[in-house]
Amino acid sequence: MMCYAPPYNPSWFLQNGVMMTVHTALWGRRYWETTTDDPEPSYHEQIFIGGQGVPIFGLVAIPENAHSTIIGTYGITGELETQWYLRVLGRKAFAQGYAVVLFDWRAHGKTAQLSPTLTSDGLYEGEDYVRIAAAAKAMGCPGKFWFTGFSLGGQLALWGVKVAGEVIREYEDLGLEDSDIGGGMVICPSLDSERSLSYLVTKPFGRYLEVGIARDLKKLAWRLHDAHPGSFDPAAIERANSIWGFDNELVINRLGFSSVEAYYQASSALKILPQISKPTLIIYAADDPLFDPAIIPELQEACDNNPTIDLLLTQYGGHVGYLSSKECQRQIKDPDIWWAWNRILEWLEQKRTG
Repeated sequence: MMCYAPPYNPSWFLQNGVMMTVHTALWGRRYWETTTDDPEPSYHEQIFIGGQGVPIFGLVAIPENAHSTIIGTYGITGELETQWYLRVLGRKAFAQGYAVVLFDWRAHGKTAQLSPTLTSDGLYEGEDYVRIAAAAKAMGCPGKFWFTGFSLGGQLALWGVKVAGEVIREYEDLGLEDSDIGGGMVICPSLDSERSLSYLVTKPFGRYLEVGIARDLKKLAWRLHDAHPGSFDPAAIERANSIWGFDNELVINRLGFSSVEAYYQASSALKILPQISKPTLIIYAADDPLFDPAIIPELQEACDNNPTIDLLLTQYGGHVGYLSSKECQRQIKDPDIWWAWNRILEWLEQKRTG
């Protein structure tokens, strides 16, 4: 369903999806720490065991009198040390009494050092979320547990919400109850990789971005190769010169798919929205330059037909941007420029206390 939210208005020069996306990435990397008075939580490192016994590296911070827990990760490439957008959430959530668990998902960051297991775009990462929640509960993190992510990480979080009940029923020794899982909240989630990737490479900015992401994926593959000798064919890594090529050369055979298209269709988050049964917030920008706009009507229909999903569809915002103008901040009494994270925490507070 569509849900009410304070209006979102960026500065005039950011009322363009490409400009918002580029500006947020470049400006935020340098200045994000100056945008919030909330201090960095005192995280401690933790190795979780995800689905299939895969070790997952994470950071955990539990404030005094914590009331619930947020578990989150980031998008298609990166690592916790450099994922400042996720660290913004960590600061804000911890200051509001949430225990915070952030993790390097499969094949990323320090998790890649621990295991050669490659990504599966949610097919197995969903179970990782649930198992991380179980371990966090045993460590003293309080329920309810809320799964979050942005971009491809948003797709992973949606899978986590979708499979939570199934995993809890199948593995009774986890120590989790279905009632421990609160739900999810995602920003600009990937919903249909096949369509969006086809759309992306038709635009000049999209082609430029795709080349950059593909380069980062190739670096990721070489780091895995170096950390786990014999696990990867160097010739296959050399051939992986696009996002599609990375999945074709390195991912699909390990997951048992005959084609990249079949893999993308199986992992599509759009198709699992009808099966989401826990409260979930999706924040999505109509001017997101990475995703095919033809997906939007289908997203609206899926959310309209599932009363557990709240959709905030905005005219502006770009891809994981949502920097708000000074006027917008004053109008809705936000403490900073992070409109999307503020809406997520506002929505969570309503769910927690409602």
